[in-house]
Amino acid sequence: MKNISITILYLFLFVIFMLFNPLHAHDVVQQQNWNQFRGPNGDGTTTASNLPIEFGEKKNLRWKTPIHDKGYSSPVVWEKQIWLTTARVNGSELFAVCVDLDSGDITHDIKVFDVENPQLEYPDINSHASPTPIVEAGRVYVHYGTYGTACLDTKTGDILWERRNLNCDHRVRPASSPIIDGDTLFLTYDGVDVQFVAALNKMTGDTIWIEHRNVDTDFGEILKAKGITDIEKIKREKPNDNRKSYATPTIITYQGKKQLISPAAEVTFSYDTKTGDELWRVRHEELGWNVACRPIFAHNLVYFTTGIEKNLLAVDPSGTGDVTDTHIVWRMRKGAPEIPSPLIVDDLVFVVSEGGVVSCVDAKSGDTIWKGRIRGKYWASPLYANGNIYFFNIDGIVSVISAGRELKILARNKFDTEFIASGAVAGNKLILRSLTHLYCIENMQEPKQN
Repeated sequence: MKNISITILYLFLFVIFMLFNPLHAHDVVQQQNWNQFRGPNGDGTTTASNLPIEFGEKKNLRWKTPIHDKGYSSPVVWEKQIWLTTARVNGSELFAVCVDLDSGDITHDIKVFDVENPQLEYPDINSHASPTPIVEAGRVYVHYGTYGTACLDTKTGDILWERRNLNCDHRVRPASSPIIDGDTLFLTYDGVDVQFVAALNKMTGDTIWIEHRNVDTDFGEILKAKGITDIEKIKREKPNDNRKSYATPTIITYQGKKQLISPAAEVTFSYDTKTGDELWRVRHEELGWNVACRPIFAHNLVYFTTGIEKNLLAVDPSGTGDVTDTHIVWRMRKGAPEIPSPLIVDDLVFVVSEGGVVSCVDAKSGDTIWKGRIRGKYWASPLYANGNIYFFNIDGIVSVISAGRELKILARNKFDTEFIASGAVAGNKLILRSLTHLYCIENMQEPKQN
């Protein structure tokens, strides 16, 4: 009886605490929602404890819903809503789609923008709807790079504000996802013509600050240093190719101060989130563009990759200015990915290369613990839950391994179409987007198909 009374008292005090601390209550709610690219922490991890290990088109399938046209954006979740974006194959129309978590029914299919002159070069490399939305209570922010950004009412689908005057030449279409800190929405534009970060008021869309990248390197000299001979041909066919990148930034708090860690072509920057002032930078080696991975902060280190050159770095964020020669704690030169983001579980860093080689690295020293092949081609970022890591590949296979100090493959789950988008989690449901469908995976018996 005494234990019951103590439990009731604790519950009462917790409720009072939550009622009089709305900001903390908001943070708790947000932690339960996979609200942005790679989840609430931006690192691909979840506290879900009962995600299925074995699943597929007929096993542990709650529902399967077709998504029209073409989009590589990953799904995000807020309570019972799943949001994602898609676009006509030719890029002429851009959409935001909302799917009901319980039923798989499409509740909103909103044409957000018409595009007069969409980029069509290299059609197999990217889509016109690759940046992942970010969602919060009552609002979802959809971003299509140079084609526009909009804030939608999640209940009505109405467009609350839009911006179409932040522009660059992505060359192969946009991919950097928006992120939010407080009332600020951060957008990234790393085109072949201009490169900058924009901070907007998330309520109105008004500009707070814009910071242009300050990088001055010679494309020809970089190619020459790599022993490439057809330099003039490459410069004609892909002018300023060394300026483009597609990474999503992340926000860290270090020694009480927030930093926006923002990978660009050839350089990864840290900015002051309030002003946009540059705090520090790390130069990438050689072919350091086409960066797509989102950085992670753990163990008081920032972990990020460097694009085509495929290095994985761990950097001490305490410096100022150019810290390339002073604050890199360790560097992995072989096996780092260009597109799938790293994953950190306790003291281990896991990365998968585009060719399907998984590396497990000590997070503090950079020492390789093991390497192993899980087969297939990978663009999606991995996901961690309850001791296991989920990898999604372009062959339509989801491999599940144990997140340990040796490679242990638990399952290889086959689907009908390929995965480019990264997975999301809602409770103990796994939300997956293939090229054609959205899937809800859950431990159960009977599947339902819409």
